[in-house]
Amino acid sequence: MTFWPPNKDTLKRPVYRSIAQCLIDAVAAGEVRPGHRLPTHRALAFELGVSVQTVSRAYEELSRLGVISGEIGRGSFIRSGRPDARMPWHRIGGSEDVIDCSMLVPVTGDIHTERMSATLAELANDLPPSTILSFRPRATLEAHCDAALGWLSRCGVVTQRDQVLPTNGNTAAMTIALMSAALPGDLIVSEALGHHTLKPLTNALGMRLSGLPIDDEGIVPDGFERACKASAAKVLFVLPSGLSPTAATMGLRRRHDLVEIARRHDVWIVENDAWGPIPPDPPDPLFAIAPERTFYFTGLTKCLLPGLRIAWLVVPETMVAAARTRHLVTNWMATPLMAEIATRWLDDGTAANLLGWQQKHLARRNAIAARILHGLTYRASPNGMHVWLELPEPWREDTFVTHARNDGVAVAAGNNFAISQDQHHPAIRICLGAGSEDDLAQGLSVIARLVRSAPEPALLAI
Repeated sequence: MTFWPPNKDTLKRPVYRSIAQCLIDAVAAGEVRPGHRLPTHRALAFELGVSVQTVSRAYEELSRLGVISGEIGRGSFIRSGRPDARMPWHRIGGSEDVIDCSMLVPVTGDIHTERMSATLAELANDLPPSTILSFRPRATLEAHCDAALGWLSRCGVVTQRDQVLPTNGNTAAMTIALMSAALPGDLIVSEALGHHTLKPLTNALGMRLSGLPIDDEGIVPDGFERACKASAAKVLFVLPSGLSPTAATMGLRRRHDLVEIARRHDVWIVENDAWGPIPPDPPDPLFAIAPERTFYFTGLTKCLLPGLRIAWLVVPETMVAAARTRHLVTNWMATPLMAEIATRWLDDGTAANLLGWQQKHLARRNAIAARILHGLTYRASPNGMHVWLELPEPWREDTFVTHARNDGVAVAAGNNFAISQDQHHPAIRICLGAGSEDDLAQGLSVIARLVRSAPEPALLAI
């Protein structure tokens, strides 16, 4: 089968994503090599019978994923490295008969549809005019910020309303934090295996990125110290509470050690706590230890409902004006309707009830994973949303991902999260939230069987 150039008769909607996936498959199959020059946007659009805008969007997606790079005046080229067989942070279409364990999502059920339907019905009869008429961010979202303070306290963050910036989800909060704390050319340091969008985001912002050594608790303080001395790091980006790919939870002593180093070298901290109060009794967040230099963000998308795109960026008091300015020029303000729904859920107890439901179901799914993966080398947190499973020899990540998909299960290769390859033992990330418990058990059984067996020699040669 030939993947590139695409056969225009086999392209699926959305077409831009289908074009992007064809190139990813072609790279994985060895049809195109690093350094290969791609057709111009106009030439490929003419060949496929699509608009130039469609091809441009496909190339933008491929650039964001690190598959290609563009050079002004020369064109677009395949970058080095082997991409995963699929984009793990894109949902798989309903037409594909695949158990999708590739994307980090919360567990959902009828309760979520029922609660959202009821809230939307209430809004139809009781919609505050400012939700659809106001163009003033602070005035429109003032009540929402007051409600958010209580949720933030569940996460160990006690702050003032003026330091809370509502955003359209955690990605927006992450972007505003980095734009506020660093300038193009500045060095961002993070876990060697870290957040999968950090690399394309820092690249888009013109910032440098380096991975730090990690252990079972996350970033090793000595590695952070060396980076500060050698490279004048500007920002430490950290996932301390089980959200990192390896599911590492940083102890309180480790958090204090990193803060001490950051203070000594005047480094800002960006703390990603996207799933907030999901872990029971977590250590104090870094913001609680160093509020003067920590940008902290959390939201409701990971812990309650994927479609509730609302998060909060809590900023150091001295950086409030800078963060608001960056937010205004990139997003203007969080979507008022989402903020109104979140405010009602925070005030009437719906958010707390759904949080308890989520924790209960994640605990059950982690128990299923522990039973099926028993005897294999993996890491997880008790109420976490994913498992980090190491692959024994002679399995390679790309081979395993392809083999698992052929058997009806989608997982994410560990290389997708690699900021530094120094400590990267072959592994996969298995997300536990999607589908039913029966689906999860079936998918995990397929994965366990594959790990315990040897791949076919022909596959190893791919």
